[in-house]
Amino acid sequence: MTDSVLVTGAGGPAGVSVLNALLRAGTRTIAVDCDASAAGLTLGSASGVVPPARDPKFVDALCEIAVSQGADAIVSTVAEELLELGTRAEDLAGEGIAVWVPSRAAVDQCCDKAVFAKVLTEAGIATPATGLVASGIVASDVSGPWIVKPRFGRGSRDVYPCDSPDEVGWALRRVEDPIVQTRLSGREFTVDALVDRQGLFAGGVPRWRLETRGGISTKGETFADDRVLTGVAAVLDAVGLRGVACVQGFVTDEDQVVFVECNPRFSGGLPLSLAAGADLVGEYLRGVRGLPIRSSRLGYRPGVRMSRLFCEVFQG
Repeated sequence: MTDSVLVTGAGGPAGVSVLNALLRAGTRTIAVDCDASAAGLTLGSASGVVPPARDPKFVDALCEIAVSQGADAIVSTVAEELLELGTRAEDLAGEGIAVWVPSRAAVDQCCDKAVFAKVLTEAGIATPATGLVASGIVASDVSGPWIVKPRFGRGSRDVYPCDSPDEVGWALRRVEDPIVQTRLSGREFTVDALVDRQGLFAGGVPRWRLETRGGISTKGETFADDRVLTGVAAVLDAVGLRGVACVQGFVTDEDQVVFVECNPRFSGGLPLSLAAGADLVGEYLRGVRGLPIRSSRLGYRPGVRMSRLFCEVFQG
């Protein structure tokens, strides 16, 4: 077996974090992105530029680079790529290239924020009241204050906090396919987590989001709270997600754990979880290659703090 891994999304914080983690582990990497100027392309032993995920030639381009560079595994750090890779997993396996992506149903339930809220509510998991917008009218059971955001979106783009119905109306005119949620107050967290191929929660690292930039945590601190990890395991089971995930939520002012989003990919704040001792990248790669995930390798130290997490983009 070769020890070379192709990593996609080399221009994003998550891709750079994965590349650096693999480099520290002595793994040969091939860095790939759809942008020829992506910062992380310089981190790989080799690199390549591919079309965007929606391009029909995307998977073929990945496969060509992987085969030419002797890679036996692909680690995708871009959510939009997952469905495309999933539909071609057998083709890639035929070329000796392993991928591990969630099911289409799981990806859809994570990426559609309205569906995600519905799934959690039906499973009895705390999540904000959520309403779709019909003819500019907000569902009456969504109480204020509010958050207006895209039903399908990434980071904090086009997310508007609102304190009055007039502000909600203003925000709705600026957001494509919006949803409205009750706005939470309290301490915001993200959990970087892994679920094994059998659907068992292997482990996770909770961290407070002390500062964010563009939806990415730039200052954080790990913490211990069994309620949060138990809740994350329930969230991932409800949506049927396998593999890597980052789950976001709040410990509210009333000390209730409430979940707001789940992304089927590595997070931009991954460096903090890695610095706290959890080998999330190494164990995920084991899962990609069909090996058991070792929960013992996902332990972490609470109280580890990092600032300016995005600075890893510039490390070589």
